[in-house]
Amino acid sequence: MRGNQIWIGLLGIVVGVLLAMTVQRANENRRMLRTSYQDWRKLNLILQTIDDNYVDSVDRKKVTDAAVSAALAALDPHSMYMPPQKLEETEEDLAGNFSGIGIQFNVPNDTAVVIEVIPGGPAEKIGMLAGDRLLKVDTTNIAGVKFPQDSMVRRMKGPSGTKVTVTVKRGSEVIPFEITRDKIPTHSVDAAFMVNDSTGFLRLSKFSRTTFQEFATAATDLKAQGMKHLIVDLRDNSGGYFDQALLLSNLFLERGKEIVYLEGLHRQRQVYKADGSGSLQDTGLSLLVSDGSASSSEIFAGAMQDNHRATLVGRRTYGKGLVQEPVNFTDGSGIRITVARYYTPSGRCIQKPISDDYMYDIYKRYENGEMVNADSMHVANGGILPDIFVPMDTTKVESFYINCNKKATSMRFASAWFDDHKKELQAIDNYDDLLRYLDGAGLEKHFLEFARTRDGLVPKGNEWQVERSYMMTQVRALVGRYSKLGDNAFYHLYLSTDEVYKAAIEAL
Repeated sequence: MRGNQIWIGLLGIVVGVLLAMTVQRANENRRMLRTSYQDWRKLNLILQTIDDNYVDSVDRKKVTDAAVSAALAALDPHSMYMPPQKLEETEEDLAGNFSGIGIQFNVPNDTAVVIEVIPGGPAEKIGMLAGDRLLKVDTTNIAGVKFPQDSMVRRMKGPSGTKVTVTVKRGSEVIPFEITRDKIPTHSVDAAFMVNDSTGFLRLSKFSRTTFQEFATAATDLKAQGMKHLIVDLRDNSGGYFDQALLLSNLFLERGKEIVYLEGLHRQRQVYKADGSGSLQDTGLSLLVSDGSASSSEIFAGAMQDNHRATLVGRRTYGKGLVQEPVNFTDGSGIRITVARYYTPSGRCIQKPISDDYMYDIYKRYENGEMVNADSMHVANGGILPDIFVPMDTTKVESFYINCNKKATSMRFASAWFDDHKKELQAIDNYDDLLRYLDGAGLEKHFLEFARTRDGLVPKGNEWQVERSYMMTQVRALVGRYSKLGDNAFYHLYLSTDEVYKAAIEAL
């Protein structure tokens, strides 16, 4: 009996201790929650204080947007706030349904800066580049005058076939571009063609809502032409919809093979696997990658590499492996907040380390020699490392080429050539016929004359001997794009000077 009393007493002590610990933890949790609430409440108090005390009336929307943008920027470079117009443009681009001259821009300091030129669109074909500063639309000055951004967009939009002159500043050069408005192509498969009897080439520019459908259709057509091996160009493909990367991976993998998994503090691990229904499981695969290949491109590339399904050729990819979840608001704005990280099947985190100089990572790769030396690449730095490294070739570039690029001389020449030879070019729908036309057109003489008379550019010393092959391939490709073959002609012609593509072919 006495023994039972002792055990009961001990049990009481233990229960008492546990209860005390439970109460203590509950109090700590309440304190933590209260502290957390106070931390977030501080933002509301600051905004209220501004509203109650600021010397002038407050634009609440402007201040709120700025506060939201700053808060998300403090998390990571990919969590962001998008005002209504930016959100609409982003979603339209990926959905494949918008029109215009084919540029995206922002206005950081009262001057609009082109941030993207849509591949294959009117602005890209005429030579406009990312980084161009917009000065005028027709005769209307839009720089330095606080011109509303939505008004800029309206002035550049218009019915297909009508013209608009957009004047830009590029470095110290002022360049007027006369652009014929058209429907903006939003396809993600820029080109697909056979490079020989058994090898197909497919250029994929982004992962939009229609990517899988476009890719599967193009691949089916190439298989009908005898394709046994496919080279997919993912260079500068910045990604897009996650599900499209899964669908593309599924095309090539056997049932049960892992594609990717994602995991975060508030997101349990989710593993995605192939279902075995893919139609390209017996097709050989090579992927061309670069420092511009990001996000969904890296998911696809990582899945193919880890499953020994493809050979990756080029340079280390960007390293964007953060999962953004969308939250949209009733005013048309929205946020994209990072909720997890992507990992390849072998457990490699795609995301590169986030540091104070994160946005300058690509420049650091140049400084560290990574663009020319495979030994400078490291798995710990994120991204997907290629199986075959191809260094950047800078031996073909001299000052004449650089100056022509600054003024978009090659693109403007191609546009002028098309204006004068539209009937001939538009009659060409066969690659062999295009080659015969380009070989007999005397393009080299005409291009050099155009550069001299229009832009005051003349190659010096042995510059032309160094640059001739590379530049004339570019010129031929730009002119060929105006034939009925379009981008298929452009990429097919350009491959003759593409060292990454050549390395992929040699590896077959």
